[in-house]
Amino acid sequence: MYNWSVDEEKFKKEDPEGYKIWRLEQMINYGQAGEKISEKLVRKYWKKIKDNLDPSYREFLEFLLWPKKPKKKAS
Repeated sequence: MYNWSVDEEKFKKEDPEGYKIWRLEQMINYGQAGEKISEKLVRKYWKKIKDNLDPSYREFLEFLLWPKKPKKKAS
């Protein structure tokens, strides 16, 4: 992924955690050819990134990472 509007090296050096969060958002929203998104990082930063994600991607990730358990029928 090449982002022409951000100096990634400077960003990474000045704010490593902010850079990780930004990069994760970029990878989810715009993709990264040949690179996998870390489930561990998505879970770790979920509260910080969820509002910046495309709504469709957000719903899909919630479905994958936190599936709803079926409700038991009352007899």
